[in-house]
Amino acid sequence: MKRILVIAVIISVWACKKEEKTPSIAETMKTYTIAQMMDNEAIGGGSFSPDKSKLLISSNRSGIYNMYTIPSTGGEMVPVTQSDSSSVFSISYFPKDERMLFRMDNNGDEIYHIFVMETDGTHKDLTPEEGARSLFYQWSQDRASFFYGSNKRDKRFMDLYEMDLGTMEPKMVYQNDDGYDINVISPDKKYVGLSKSINTNDSDLFLYNMETKELTKVNENQSGNSGQDFSHDGTAFYYTTDDGSEFAYLMKYNLEDGSRAKAMARDWDIAGSYFTHNGTYQVTYINEDAKNTIEVMEVATGKNVDLPTVENMEITSVSFSDDETMMRFYAGGSFTPSNLYVYNLETKEQKQLTNVLNPEIQAQDLVKAEVVRFKSFDGLEIPAIYYKPHQASEENPVPALVWVHGGPGGQSRQNFSAFIQYLVNHGYAVLAVNNRGSSGYGKTFYQMDDLNHGDKDLKDCVEGKNWLAQQSGIDGEKIGIIGGSYGGYMTMAALTYAPEEFDVGVNLFGVTNWIRTLKSIPPWWESFKDALYKELGDPYSADSVRLKQISPLFHTDKVTKPLIVLQGSQDPRVLQAESDEIVAGVRKNGVPVEYVLFEDEGHGFVKKENQITAYSKILEFLDVYLKGEGEEGTPIKDGNL
Repeated sequence: MKRILVIAVIISVWACKKEEKTPSIAETMKTYTIAQMMDNEAIGGGSFSPDKSKLLISSNRSGIYNMYTIPSTGGEMVPVTQSDSSSVFSISYFPKDERMLFRMDNNGDEIYHIFVMETDGTHKDLTPEEGARSLFYQWSQDRASFFYGSNKRDKRFMDLYEMDLGTMEPKMVYQNDDGYDINVISPDKKYVGLSKSINTNDSDLFLYNMETKELTKVNENQSGNSGQDFSHDGTAFYYTTDDGSEFAYLMKYNLEDGSRAKAMARDWDIAGSYFTHNGTYQVTYINEDAKNTIEVMEVATGKNVDLPTVENMEITSVSFSDDETMMRFYAGGSFTPSNLYVYNLETKEQKQLTNVLNPEIQAQDLVKAEVVRFKSFDGLEIPAIYYKPHQASEENPVPALVWVHGGPGGQSRQNFSAFIQYLVNHGYAVLAVNNRGSSGYGKTFYQMDDLNHGDKDLKDCVEGKNWLAQQSGIDGEKIGIIGGSYGGYMTMAALTYAPEEFDVGVNLFGVTNWIRTLKSIPPWWESFKDALYKELGDPYSADSVRLKQISPLFHTDKVTKPLIVLQGSQDPRVLQAESDEIVAGVRKNGVPVEYVLFEDEGHGFVKKENQITAYSKILEFLDVYLKGEGEEGTPIKDGNL
């Protein structure tokens, strides 16, 4: 009898255990501070040292970007620079010795200079001209020099210079009097690929012969064209074009006879293509539904190389050592920051060099983005990237934000964003809308907002809000709009021209006065200025009437919903006056307005301390005015940092 009772008890206990559920992520997840979320390290670059024993990278682990080396076999990162003011971004090791190139500007003013770091730790500005902007282009094929652009002669145009590595003296090799964009230089230094914008989509492509001074037009019809690379043997020029197609494909142009042949086409835009140093491989990037797809082709066979795999992650970029035996790559996704790996193409061994996710963060707590599509007001299908909090449910509906990318003509992509993950972790759904006018979805879609900004593209965002409101687990009565740069403009346009659609607005360095912004664009945008005017309007013409109509600054009396504005004082694209004046105008309405100003930032915030301040201020604002926690009317102290 006792034995039967014992068995019954065991069965009963076993049955109870069987019925126990595995806790959901929502039940076990942690809520993270902004300091914890921003302690995910951001790294970039990855140039091999000549002996391949190290890689040169940039990292923000110190709070701002500095230059580091890391052993290619694994190990600790070693700081090369220790700047505590201006961010330092690595360019490359020298090809034959361990000197290094890097670039810096002045707290975000985008006036970059190129520096050399000597092996003894001293550094020198190679482009010291005050107010002049310099951009590294490429190493020469013989690795005895490098090419770069500078606007020191004329602030409007980038001339082409060659820097001799022996003397470290530059020589102008092409004087750019006509506002071309420099694309690529041929291995024999004979040709330069040049492009000239017609509008924001279309550009003409040229080959300039530096020996004969002849200029040859490459494209036959008006289309979007961009020079990519020359073949290793110097017989062919490769470029992307969308001539006769919605999406860009790769063309091969024969330098001897001018004949053309399609080299590669995919169902999405081919965003770029280049050959490795010895011409063994051709690397091609495809913008596939807002994420990178990479193909590496062995040139001799025409077959694609099998790339290494990393579980649950996408390879986002690759580059090779000069001898082409080693490849470095980044792998990550919308739910995890990208780590750096090396891969030996001969042995097929791969090694993870970094682990940039803050160890205090449980990986499962982060949210993987989902690509969705919804119909807009006129039936047009709009793509978007959706982040739904783990804690969202019908029983626990959460507030939401429509996120608008920069541009115009940008694209929200399936990349990791610590800021978005921070918002989602704190219970805000995010829908990153790729409204009409966004790149990556064909040139017809891209051109749909030309001379129509703040109208149909804004209606797409409103329809994104309506889509959100219909989703399970979303509180349709608590949806705001957020964006930076052009996305900041869209935020202000929404609060001004559709004042009852969104409940709050978050404007990060957004355009509010198109007339002033278009008149004050940086001088180095000269080659693109006319194209920009064709898309947005010419502020010096009759277009100024329409530009004033679509500029929120002149209609601030319409704003009725709470607003937070964030701005960098050094911003050369959207001047501080844009934010100063919109804040003053909206405050006259008695509407809650918060203003956070950073004295040491430009167009976008790159210093970790400032990011922590900015994003925590935004969450604090949203918790009060969108989620409804805390007391309304209690101002968040303005930042003047």
